[in-house]
Formats: sequence, C-alpha cells, structure tokens
Amino acid sequence: MEDDVTAKDQLFVALDLDSPNEARVLAGRLREHVGGFKLGSKLFTRDGPALVRDIGIKFLDLKTHDTPNTVGGAVFAAGMLGVKMMTVHTLGGRKMLLSARRALDEVEAEQNFRPKLLGVTVLTSLSEGSLREIGFDPRRTLADHVASLAELAYDCGLDGVVCSAGEIRIVRQKVSDGQFLIVTPGIRARGAEYDDQHRTYSAYEAIGLGADFLVVGRPIHASPDPVAAAQKLVAEIEASLNAKRSL
Repeated sequence: MEDDVTAKDQLFVALDLDSPNEARVLAGRLREHVGGFKLGSKLFTRDGPALVRDIGIKFLDLKTHDTPNTVGGAVFAAGMLGVKMMTVHTLGGRKMLLSARRALDEVEAEQNFRPKLLGVTVLTSLSEGSLREIGFDPRRTLADHVASLAELAYDCGLDGVVCSAGEIRIVRQKVSDGQFLIVTPGIRARGAEYDDQHRTYSAYEAIGLGADFLVVGRPIHASPDPVAAAQKLVAEIEASLNAKRSL
C-alpha cells in the first residue's frame, strides 16, 4: 500500500442500502469523511453502471464467480467503468483467476489505468461449521483455508484478498509481499451486535493486525448520525496506526 494513504483513505463505506437514491444521498453526506464507497451486487443489479458513475464508486464488490471466459468478460466490463478496486471469488480456481487478471491487462491497454483485483476468500458470514456443511476439509481450520486461497490469489497475480481480521496474520505469513493488499469487512463498533457476521473485529483491532483497508456498512449507514459514526471509525484507525508507529 502507498505510504501517503491516510486513516480516512483506509475506510470504505459499503452502500448496502435499499434504493439507489438512498445510496446517492448517503454518499453525498460522507464523501469528505471517508476514503470511498463500495458497491455490491444488490444495488449494482438495480442501477448498475449509472450508480458507479454518479457516485464515483472506487470499489466494486461483485465477487464474480463463473467460468473463466465469463469472468474475464465481466472483469473487463467492470474495469472500464473506472473503479479502482474490484473482486472475484477465489473459489473459482486458478484458470478463472488468471482469466480475470488477463482481462485487467486489456483494461490497462485501453485506458492506461489498472484497477486492483482482489480475491474474496471466505465470507465473514461463514463459520467453521458452515465450511464443513459445504464440504470443506474438516481437518483444516477456517484460517488454513483462507491462507491457501490467498496464496492461490497471489500466485495468479491478484493484488490482494478480502478476508476477516482473524485471518490477517496467517495470510501475511503465507504471502510476505508487502504490496499484497488485505481488505477487511466485518468491522463493528465495540459492543455492537453481530447481525449476520460471525468473524467481526473493531477498526482498531483490524488495522493493528495489518489490514490495509476496512469496509464498513451498517455501523455507519444505520447510525442516527452516519457522519459522526464514520469520523469515530477514522479516529479509531488513526489511533491504531499511531500505536503501531510507536512500537
């Protein structure tokens, strides 16, 4: 990650709202207080490229998972929207990930800019039991699975992964490249309810463990004062960065 990234830059707000207009209004309120906005499949399905352009979405999180050719085409189309980061799902396998990376070569050739490509590892809504239910090797821990998927993403030339803060250390052990990005969702205020997330951490904890960017949704957009909630998280990030600098 670049050295000039600030605490504010490290916070992305997930616009997981019910309508495009709600997303536009919230983005307008928060634009000066956060690093950018993440758009997922819910609103992208409803309003797609228009919303990306209207808000200036930096992070498009569609977790694309399909055949290699289909994913390559989807990644190229997403890259041409001008986003700075996007996701594919690492469970698509090596051929799919390589196809996604090659698609970004084409984007770069077209517009002289290359978005960062991130591999989603294991969703923060899943637990050890969930992985056993869907056939993952029960002899390996969830963290082991995340680390293996991160290694695969790195081997295929991806720029980083999305994982819970609980897996950051093992990912950093497996992929020692300091430029390999880790984006961490499942961030909650201390003492907040889990909702549908199982592996949650505070912003202070996640940055301390080595996350490069945090993605926060409900703790901000469901707050009575989203601006104050965002500012509080940025302050928490800054405090964690200062603690790391003092070591």
